[in-house]
Amino acid sequence: MFLNFIKKEFLHIFRDVRTMMMLLAMPVAQLIIFGFAITTEINNTPVAVLDESGSEASRRLVAKIDGSRYFTLQENLQHAGQIEEAFRQGKAKLVIVFPAGFGNDLLHAGVADMQLLADASDPNEASTIVAYAEQIIAQYQQETNLGNAPPYVIRPEVKMLYNPQLTSAYNVVPGIMGLVLMLICAMMTSISIVREKEQGTMEVLLVSPARPVFIIIAKAVPYLLIAMVDVVSILLLATFVLHVPINGSIILILFLSFLFTLSALALGLLISSVTKTQQAAMIVSGIGLMLPTILLSGLMFPIENMPWILRLISNIIPARWFITAMKDVMIKGLGIFSVGGECGILLLITAVLLLISVKKFKLRVE
Repeated sequence: MFLNFIKKEFLHIFRDVRTMMMLLAMPVAQLIIFGFAITTEINNTPVAVLDESGSEASRRLVAKIDGSRYFTLQENLQHAGQIEEAFRQGKAKLVIVFPAGFGNDLLHAGVADMQLLADASDPNEASTIVAYAEQIIAQYQQETNLGNAPPYVIRPEVKMLYNPQLTSAYNVVPGIMGLVLMLICAMMTSISIVREKEQGTMEVLLVSPARPVFIIIAKAVPYLLIAMVDVVSILLLATFVLHVPINGSIILILFLSFLFTLSALALGLLISSVTKTQQAAMIVSGIGLMLPTILLSGLMFPIENMPWILRLISNIIPARWFITAMKDVMIKGLGIFSVGGECGILLLITAVLLLISVKKFKLRVE
């Protein structure tokens, strides 16, 4: 009798192919994502150099930094006015500045100053990058001092841009906003529609004069409005409680939040069209969206350090583009033209998800 009950449970599990795939594929996917995405090491950081000295010492030091696995030289700047633009365009996360007298000071006085300018919108990443650069400079200094008396001394001056105090909330607020909006909109929308199916009230709605697409939109609008209220609440708490400055346009921040909320609602609609029970919708929207949003959006771990396959997958994660754009607007104070690419990608993702959701919903109706 006991064995018959066990057999019965196995048969229930085997009949539900989606549950089986989730039980077997989820651990494998989590192991791969966690194993490759979670790393505190940062490699191939884009670097720009402003070498006003043009000396042999500065060129050798730049070559040593570029030759390490931690940094990749992206651009040689011609004047100081290009530094801000390099950060704004995402060409560099670290800018190395050699003053005009660097080589002469090192050769004659034995002491030379230089600057390390880091994008500290992500304080943990900036601290790690600066530590790598200082370590390479120390190694270069040690190698140069062999046989020299007195020894040469290179003094790097570190300056953290956009977040001088390295406050973690600067990075956390845009990420938490993306995570909250994704879970609220996707999960609640999918559960709401699936509940109508389970209770049999969806058929009643479908026989009304309203078109199916308007029924879907009507289910999503309340969550859109609630999400925007949450956005305002988060911004108020971030400003007055966490003391995170909002350097960019409030209207642009609300517009980005609106676009991202639309993409999250579209995901919720898609989930509702492929799931039959509220439990399945909750699992897919909760676990299936939360882990990729946390791990593949750049919220916790740099995307640049991930294997190419995970970087490719991260391109279809709406939170990646939302968090990047929100950091640029909130912390760096950039405008619409600087985040136009992210806005376009969010619009494209939303349109594709809505198109698939509506088509699937119509097929189920027919």
